[in-house]
Amino acid sequence: MAPVYVRITIDSKRAEFNTDLNYSLKDWDSKEGRAIVKNTEAINFNTKLDSINKAIHKAYKKLKKEGRYITPNLVKARFLGLDHNNETLLGLSMYHKEKSEGKLAKGTLKNYGTTEIYLRKFLEKNMKELDIPLKYIQYNFVVEFEQFLRNSKNHLNKNKPLHNNGIMKHIERLNKLMNFAVKLEWITKNPFTHYDVKFNKYSRPFLSSNELKQLEEVELKTDKHNVVRDVFIFSCYTGLSYIDMKGLTKNNVVYGIDGKKWISFYRKKNTEPVKIPLLQKALNIIEKYSDYDSHNKLFPVCSNQKMNAYIKEIAGICEINKNLTCHVARHTFATTVTLSNGVPIETVSKLLGHTKLSTTQIYARVMEDKLGKDISQLQNVLSADNRNVS
Repeated sequence: MAPVYVRITIDSKRAEFNTDLNYSLKDWDSKEGRAIVKNTEAINFNTKLDSINKAIHKAYKKLKKEGRYITPNLVKARFLGLDHNNETLLGLSMYHKEKSEGKLAKGTLKNYGTTEIYLRKFLEKNMKELDIPLKYIQYNFVVEFEQFLRNSKNHLNKNKPLHNNGIMKHIERLNKLMNFAVKLEWITKNPFTHYDVKFNKYSRPFLSSNELKQLEEVELKTDKHNVVRDVFIFSCYTGLSYIDMKGLTKNNVVYGIDGKKWISFYRKKNTEPVKIPLLQKALNIIEKYSDYDSHNKLFPVCSNQKMNAYIKEIAGICEINKNLTCHVARHTFATTVTLSNGVPIETVSKLLGHTKLSTTQIYARVMEDKLGKDISQLQNVLSADNRNVS
C-alpha cells in the first residue's frame, strides 16, 4: 500500500498534498494516476479521485472568477479550506501572535499587543468598525493610522506620550504584519510598498575612556553598588546586553580556538550565536565572582529596573553627567573599547551579535562625530600655537 498524493501544476509551479487515501502499488496505473479497474473496490476508489479532481478544478475556477492572482498553493489552500480569503486585520494579528509564540521574545510579543490595541482604537474611532477585511487596507489606511497615532488624545499613556520613533515602531509592526499576510497569500500586495518609515536619529550615549576608568576606580561603600558596577563594567568589556548577561551561567565560559577563555551563548533578542574572546578586565570580574553559585549563574544580576537605578546613583557619585543605563555599557563597548581602538567594524558587528552590518554602522557614525570634535579641538590648539609664534 502507498499514499496517494495530489500535484497541482500552474505555469510550471507545483503544490502537493496527501489525500489521506492509500492504494496497492501493484494495482495502480502510474501513467493515468488511477486504480486499475478490476473490481468494485477500484471503481469506488476512482470515484473518490474524480471527486477530488472536480473539487480542485472548482476551487481554481472560483479563484479565477474572484480575479485573484492564482498560484498552485492558493488553489491547494482553497481546496483544503485554508486560504483565509475573508481574513481580517485583527484576525491576522491574532494568527501572528499564535504562530510567533516561542519564536519572538516576550517583550516583542507585548509590543505587538500594544500595536493591536492602537489598531482596535483606530478602527473604532476613525472607521466605526470592530474589524476590517485585509483586502480593504490600502495606502491611505496607513497614512490615516499614522495621523491617529500622532494625536496625543489617542495615546494610551498620557504621562508618556508617543513621539516620532515610538509612532514609527507601531507603523513598522503593522508593515511586518502585512508582509506576513503576503507570505501567507492572504493578500497579494503590501499597502506599505510606497510608504517610508522615518525614524529620528539620536546620538547614543557612551562612556569616554576617562569616564570608564573613573567608574572602574571609584570607591563604593555598599555591596549593591559594587555588584552593579562590576556587572556594568563586564558589559562594557564584552558588549553583552542586560538580558543576555542575566542569563549567563558558568557553562557559557568556554575555551576558544586560541586556547583562551571566551563567552559563548545565543542572543535572546534574535537567537544569533555569539562568541566573545574575554578581555583581561572581564576575566578579572569572572574570577571575582567564581565562588558565586546560584543555579550555576555567572553573576548576581538584579532586575533591569534596579540595575538602571543603581548605575545612575553610581554615575552621580562619579560626577558623570550622563543618563547611564545598562545599554550604555553596550554602546561603550562598541565605541570606546573597540571601534576607537581600531577594531574593524565587521568584527564589532560579530561581537555584538548584530544580524546586519548597518545596525553596527550607527556606532561608526558616533565615532565619526567624535573624530570631528577631536579635530576641531586640535585646530583650536594649532591656531593658538600659531598666534603665540607670531
